[in-house]
Amino acid sequence: MRPAAMPIVVLGLAPLAAGLAVAVPAPTAAGAADAPPPAAASAPAATGSARTATGLERTATGSARAVARAPEASAGRASSGRRVVVYRGVEVPVPRGWEVHRLDAEPGACVRLDRRAIYLGTPGEQSSCPARVVGGAEAVLIRPTRPGPAAASPSTIRRTGPVRPDRLASMALPARRDGVVRVPLPEAGVTITGLYGEHPAALRRVLRSTRLSAGWTHDPESQWPHAPGSQWPDDPGSQWPRDPGSQWPHDPAPRPAYVLPEVDQYADQAAARTRREPQREWASGRGFDACAAPSLRAMRAWRSAYSVANVYIGGVSRGCAQPHLNAGWVRAVRAMGYRLIPTYVGPQAPCTRHRARFDARRPERAARAAAADAVARARALGIPRSKPIYYDMEAYRSHGPCRTAVLRFLQAWTLALGARDYPAGIYSGASTGIRDLGWAKGFVKPRSIWFAHWDGKASVYGSSVLPNRWWSPHRRIKQYRGDHRESHGGVTLYVDSNVVDGRVY
Repeated sequence: MRPAAMPIVVLGLAPLAAGLAVAVPAPTAAGAADAPPPAAASAPAATGSARTATGLERTATGSARAVARAPEASAGRASSGRRVVVYRGVEVPVPRGWEVHRLDAEPGACVRLDRRAIYLGTPGEQSSCPARVVGGAEAVLIRPTRPGPAAASPSTIRRTGPVRPDRLASMALPARRDGVVRVPLPEAGVTITGLYGEHPAALRRVLRSTRLSAGWTHDPESQWPHAPGSQWPDDPGSQWPRDPGSQWPHDPAPRPAYVLPEVDQYADQAAARTRREPQREWASGRGFDACAAPSLRAMRAWRSAYSVANVYIGGVSRGCAQPHLNAGWVRAVRAMGYRLIPTYVGPQAPCTRHRARFDARRPERAARAAAADAVARARALGIPRSKPIYYDMEAYRSHGPCRTAVLRFLQAWTLALGARDYPAGIYSGASTGIRDLGWAKGFVKPRSIWFAHWDGKASVYGSSVLPNRWWSPHRRIKQYRGDHRESHGGVTLYVDSNVVDGRVY
């Protein structure tokens, strides 16, 4: 069904920049929002204050007059309580219960994928993300289109092409393995990234009800992230169809990332080091994992304390957006001397309350799809064959049917990765996924494991749950401390702590 065009009330704030996100009542044509699913994971309060749409509306109306484009619709919108946010001429309906964050005004806000939200603008250099987040929620991210090498900031971007207000009114979501769609809108100077997890209908309604305005002018106050090589996590290779009625490609080929000169310098150093010092398949030392890949400045500051870092390369359950992660970032941090733990966070066990879960009747199908997507993303990041990719299987109720489904899934993941010349690793709880794998008979098992056992002991052996003979030697990583704050070199992050004696990149 093609939704009706939405008349909008815009709240004018003369002193503010043209790119300001303003919340106003929205039309009822957008449809009712889905009931929010159960919360997936708790998180610290330090993830950035929620700048909700209601808060934006209250701020605007306190100091501005309303200018109605369609006076006859004003009363209906006020009574319905629906809202719209306007960013750079893109007018997006805000479903009930969704948060709205303006990242230009909240440089430390974390783009979290475990809550329904609309994010406007470009994230800051260092976001305050909790370490443990499991995603899968519907979200919309609208950012200025990244300029090419000749442009320095979004202020150089101009509209290109005619503006058609209902451009997205009939779009169809693709059947993507990771639940991500990317919609470049050059006529608006922005790119929309939509995430839909297990509930595509809610995102489809939001996107189809989004409208474009011809009255936009660029915002000279907007800034790009300052970290060299930073880039929004584009859906590799996906393209907006030239024909608005056509379907999205299902298996796009990765595009080369635009990399700034400083990252190229790190890449040269990494190549030279590899030629001089061939690396072992495994590493030993201290490691950390953060929800979002830190900036290069943060990685340099933390290098004196850590030699191994985890990086979440994709998956429908990945908890945070990755504004810094691209092939240039990978080359740069390896040039600093880091070894990496590439990790994919796909659908979770069917007996959990996480939003994205695989079907217990057909776990192999979901595992093979996850493995194919993980390999595509690893290649796009420059992670070569023969390097491990770990699957993040969060804790679950280890009982008969669910345990069997998980073991079938992890076996299929291991086989599918091996067929593509990537050795499989598994992350899970010591007393759930890893213990079940260790005791399982007749299942193909991964090359290496990464287990969570928050006992504060920085040793991969001596676990009360896992016999020392399992995955030995040099095939273990232990996460021994959960989400906490640490500071090194003047940079503070929320991380989990690990001790490493296992396979890494």
